Amino acid sequence: MSSTLGSSIGKKLLMSISGLFLILFLVVHLTVNSFLLVPDGGDLFNAGAHFMATNPAVRVIEPLLALGFIIHILYGVKLTLENRRARGPERYASGKKTQGVSWASQNMLVLGITVAAFLVLHIANFWVKMKITGDPRLEHTTIEIGGVPTQVENAYALVNTTFSYLWIVVVYVIGAVGLAIHLSHGFWSAFQTIGFSNQLWRKRLTILGNIFAWIIGVGFSSIAILQYLFYQPN
Repeated sequence: MSSTLGSSIGKKLLMSISGLFLILFLVVHLTVNSFLLVPDGGDLFNAGAHFMATNPAVRVIEPLLALGFIIHILYGVKLTLENRRARGPERYASGKKTQGVSWASQNMLVLGITVAAFLVLHIANFWVKMKITGDPRLEHTTIEIGGVPTQVENAYALVNTTFSYLWIVVVYVIGAVGLAIHLSHGFWSAFQTIGFSNQLWRKRLTILGNIFAWIIGVGFSSIAILQYLFYQPN
C-alpha cells in the first residue's frame, strides 16, 4: 500500500481525491458566503455561520478538511518538482511552450502558492479569530432560527469590517482569480486521474471545469467587492 501511494500514480491519486474533496468544500463555502449579500443586517449569514460552527458533522469534517489541504499542497509541490527534475534541461531547449498544454497546467505550482497565500490570509482574518483568539466584533447577537430567538456570534460584523479594507479586497480578488485558474485545470485532471475520462468526457469535463472554476472565482471576488462597495459597516 505504501509503495503504491509513494509511486507517481499514487501521488496523483491522492492529489485528485483531496482535490475533489476540497471542491465540495468550496461549493459549501461559497453558498454560505453568498448570504453576506442578503440585505437583512447579516442575520442569514450569522445563522449559516452558527450552523457550520455547531453542527457535529461539520466538526468531524473540519480536521479532515485541514488534512486534505495539507496533502493537496504537499503532494502538489512534490509532484511539480519531480516532474521538473524528470524533464531536466529539455524543457528549456527549444525556448517554446509545450503545444496543446494550457497555461494553468504549466503553472500549477505558482497558482497553488497563490491560493495557499490566499488561504493563509483567510485563516488569519476569520478562522483564527472565530476559533482561537476571539474578536470584539464577534460579540453575540440575537437572531431567529426557525422562529426561535437564538444567541449567536456576530460573524457578519467581523467579515463585513474585514472587507471594508481595500487592500484585503484586492488580495481576495487576486486569490480568487488564482483559484479559478487553478481549478480550470484541476477539475478535469482530478476526474481523469481516477479514471472517469475518455476523449468525449475529457472535452465535457474541460468545459464543466472552466464553468465551475469561474463561478467559484467570480463568486468569491464579487462578494468581497460588493461588500466593500455597498455594505460598509456603520
